[in-house]
Amino acid sequence: MHIAIIAGGPSEERTISLASAKLITDHIDPSKYSYRLLLMENRKFVDQETGVALDLNDFSLTTPKGKENFDFAFLMIHGRPAENGKLQGYLDLMEIPHNTASVLTSAVTFNKDFCKTYLRSFDVPMAQSVPVRKNDEISQNDFNHLGWPLFVKPNNNGSSVAVTKVQKWDDLDAALKKIWEVDTEALVEEFVEGVEYSASIMKQGKEYIRFPITEIRPTKEFFDYEAKYHGASEEITPARLSARSTRDCLDLSEKIFRLLDCDGICRFDYILRNDTFYFLEVNTIPGMGPTSMVPQQVVAKGWTISDFIDKLITSRLPSE
Repeated sequence: MHIAIIAGGPSEERTISLASAKLITDHIDPSKYSYRLLLMENRKFVDQETGVALDLNDFSLTTPKGKENFDFAFLMIHGRPAENGKLQGYLDLMEIPHNTASVLTSAVTFNKDFCKTYLRSFDVPMAQSVPVRKNDEISQNDFNHLGWPLFVKPNNNGSSVAVTKVQKWDDLDAALKKIWEVDTEALVEEFVEGVEYSASIMKQGKEYIRFPITEIRPTKEFFDYEAKYHGASEEITPARLSARSTRDCLDLSEKIFRLLDCDGICRFDYILRNDTFYFLEVNTIPGMGPTSMVPQQVVAKGWTISDFIDKLITSRLPSE
């Protein structure tokens, strides 16, 4: 099979995307797959070996050796325009199978407020929150019911980009200004004190595969961008949880996976407080870099990264 590994993109998560793509190119089985690494630059997808741009009319690449068609797209763009479903729409139009969730699932899960609103009706525990749009008129009374401190995060972004913990009303404006640099919508969320955990579920045919959970212990006040990607945290896989808590977390993760009609591999993040896992968000294209949690979980399960990539590709191919 000939695979297009797609990375880069315009979002703040570009650097993470490149690290994730490198893990795929380093471990994809050459006896089963050939590949091209295509980096998204503006509106073009450029092959890193030849410098040739992908022909978007038919998802092909014309190289000095001739025209190449692809059997599969391995999306490793985090954030826009992959985790919001836009690239999946194009790939569906081109009839190219890919490793991620559908257009609808991607769009809903990328918008944190939409995702939480949908899941709330299914009794998924989560922090209370208030959405804020740029240029909205707000007052302190809008947030007092959430208590203080609060978390302020982009509504349409990942990797803890521009997330701020706000202790009092006077600090909220500065936190929102950070959001407006990367998004036009913010989510102001109740602070749930506890330990953060991350669980991953992968769908393979009719089977839902569960991976060992990761326990996150940031050396900073909370698990922000620096903690995630610059070593300012301790990540323990498998997590130091009882068998019952492990089962509860994975049961909830599979429940959310099914409710959202997820596909491929998805990671679910939680805060554990008083034996209850509070849902934070779902990542439909989770990071695959050297410090990312999914590769840690794959290895803890006893798989090789090559096996994982192979299973992820074959699980998303159309059935005969």
